[in-house]
This record gives sequence, C-alpha cells and structure tokens, in this order.
Amino acid sequence: MIPQEVDIRTRIAGVRQRIAAACERVGREPKDVTLMAVTKTISAAAIQAAYEAGICFFGENRVQEAAAKISPTLRRAPDNPAMTPQWHLIGHLQTNKVKKALELFQVIQAVDSLRLADALQRQAGISRKKVEVFIEVNTSGESSKFGVPPAQTLSLAQNISALPNLQLTGLMTIGALTDDQTMIRRCFRQLRELQMEIAAAKFPGVNMQHLSMGMTDDFELAIEEGSTLVRVGRAIFGAREG
Repeated sequence: MIPQEVDIRTRIAGVRQRIAAACERVGREPKDVTLMAVTKTISAAAIQAAYEAGICFFGENRVQEAAAKISPTLRRAPDNPAMTPQWHLIGHLQTNKVKKALELFQVIQAVDSLRLADALQRQAGISRKKVEVFIEVNTSGESSKFGVPPAQTLSLAQNISALPNLQLTGLMTIGALTDDQTMIRRCFRQLRELQMEIAAAKFPGVNMQHLSMGMTDDFELAIEEGSTLVRVGRAIFGAREG
C-alpha cells in the first residue's frame, strides 16, 4: 500500500470516528449518516484509494471534470466486489449540460430552479429513465451561493412532484461561510424544517429522506442538526491538488 493510500484510509477512519461522536452527542446512529467523498480536483488514484477504504458515495462539482473520472476510474474493491459506487452532482448545473450529467450521475443534488427541473425532465423522458434529485436551498442568503430561496422551496418541490421522470428525495445546502456556529446551525436547522414542511405536504412521488448538509469544516454541526449525508473533501484527501 503506497503512502497516499495509507493517509486516505487513515483520514477516512478519523472522519468516521468524528461522525460517530457527533451522532452519540444527539442520540443518533452513525449508520444513518452517509459519508460522501468530494472529488473536485482529486486524482483517479486517490479516488480509487478512497473507494478501497470503503467509500462508495462520491460527489463532483463539474460535469466536464467528472467525465474524465466516472466509469473508467473505479475498479471493484477485492474485499467487497459487490460495492457499487454512486456519483452525485453537487455543483451548479447549467441546462446545456443536462444530457451529459444524466449520463454520468445517479443523483443530481443541485436543482435550484424550475427551469433546470424542466430540462432534467425533458432529457430523462428522452432517455426513459427516472432521475433522483435534491433541491439546493440557499439557507444562508449569501449572494455567492446558488440555491433556491427558502421561501420558494415548497413551491419548487410541488412543481417537481408533477414531473414524472424526476424523483425528489432530499434537500441540500451549504452552511454560512463564517466561524459563528450559531449562524451555521441556523442554516442546517432551517433545511431540516423545510424537509419536514415538504414531507407534511405529501406531494405525490416525493420522498424526503435525505438532508445533504455539512462539509469538512462543519459536518459535525450538520449531523447534530439532522444531516443524513455529509460531503467531505479536504478531511479525506488533504489539500486540493489543483
């Protein structure tokens, strides 16, 4: 095993320990939190090492970068040949890249407008496939971030529920870019409240089982506020390679 593989395996073990500790603090089970490795700028060799260390959920920010990694990248782990990798698009998706995105990703986490949802529906209909999607919500209100405003989330969920080739299963957000934990928690708590509101509306075909929130610097706070999926890059792979 090369040093990079050892480092990645060690970091993943450390992240899992932190997930377990955060769960214990609020009476949750670690198995209810999925660890996703964020692979932006990360090499194929490092992704393979993470996969062999037990990670099977991967998140990419850009369609073009993902195209060079997905499919040829991951070989089945010898000790678990049945472990199937799942790729999520977690970055902003332009409508002109929808076709390629649906060829690469199993889940689109960054649906932030009805226009994008309609484009996904059209292409999914052509491809005769059902696409799992999350709504991205801008809970911090920061202009630098994508995402639907919280007040428009329920309406977008209702509109997506009417699109037969899309299945809405969760919400995604990025916490406020601040050291103020109260503000960060407020973002995560608001997403959980939106999840509950949408679930209570009982829109047809909507199954609000996922809350994708929390990254390297704040995933423990996110877990304490109800996250079911944390998106971790630097704590697994170290500093970005580019």
